Amino acid sequence: MKILHTESSCGWGGQEIRTLTESEGMIDRGHQVTIACPEHSKIYEAALKRGIPAVALPIQKKKLSSLWAMHQYLSAHHFDVVNTHSSTDSWLVSLCLAWKKHRPRIVRTRHLSTAVHNNRSTLWLYNKGNDFIVTTGEQLRQTLHSHNGIPLEKMKSIPTGIDQSRFVPADNKNEIRQALGLPVDKTIIGILATLRSWKGHEYLINAFAQLSRDDIHLLIVGDGPQFENVQQQISELGISDKVTMPGNQENVVPWLQLMDIFCLPSYGNEGVPQGIMQAMLCRLPIISTDVGSILEVLHPGENGLLVKTRDENTVREALETLVNDSEKREQFARYSLDYALANCTKVKMVHDMESVFRGAD
Repeated sequence: MKILHTESSCGWGGQEIRTLTESEGMIDRGHQVTIACPEHSKIYEAALKRGIPAVALPIQKKKLSSLWAMHQYLSAHHFDVVNTHSSTDSWLVSLCLAWKKHRPRIVRTRHLSTAVHNNRSTLWLYNKGNDFIVTTGEQLRQTLHSHNGIPLEKMKSIPTGIDQSRFVPADNKNEIRQALGLPVDKTIIGILATLRSWKGHEYLINAFAQLSRDDIHLLIVGDGPQFENVQQQISELGISDKVTMPGNQENVVPWLQLMDIFCLPSYGNEGVPQGIMQAMLCRLPIISTDVGSILEVLHPGENGLLVKTRDENTVREALETLVNDSEKREQFARYSLDYALANCTKVKMVHDMESVFRGAD
């Protein structure tokens, strides 16, 4: 198949990483894949670096010049499938192709759990502007059905798949810690996420500070709009010597491998966070919230603990439970790895997306 991914977002996070990972998987299966995105977007730069064909289009805003650019490109190139990812590019593609008799199959991937408005134009986009919708979690699919009336048979949940050949448990945590400058004699609590407010860094940091222990260390991997605010919070709490913030990492695997506990206290906008599934493949116990489709991979009491949103007290209690109980951490870690290998891999995601692209679903 000839597949086009469109992405109007210039940001960086799980959505863009999924599109790149999926594209690589489709190329490995012999399909031709192109990503259309703004020239200054993070995904454009990353696609070229990975050897994925990418074309720069001025599609970051909903305006006539963007619509014209998309129309010209789609008119000049033949594709079997167009997979849209953000609101703006979905509108541009659907408007360009809506009245064409012979057009590619349009698949919309819905990555986030933010509310979809029930106005007439948005309902047209979701019901008529595409042929099929993929959600990154079953809860997102059910919400689109119950809140927006989109037929269940028009949607399928395909969680983001993680490359199980890269994300593997550590052979020796202490060697990795020494190499990256992390303490070998402490329990390391970690979070890997773009530093956005809804990821809940604030609550994790407050909970960690309240523990007031010398045998623990906090690792915050990632960058984003909240980076300076997080640094300031850590400084004001007087825990800078107990926290490491290495920023954005091109290879996050060793940073996950050296953790003992993975904590993501998100309070909004999630599908199934890739960070959680990556941590599970690295054989880690999980602490997180009931947001989006997180409970499709976090099974409380089996691979981790559930905490309330915006509630540092329950986060503190969960951290304390796992810091104090190495046997429970080990039990949760085993389940994490087994479940992730069976349900959260790149191979499974690409296989399921291929079926959708062919119209088999």
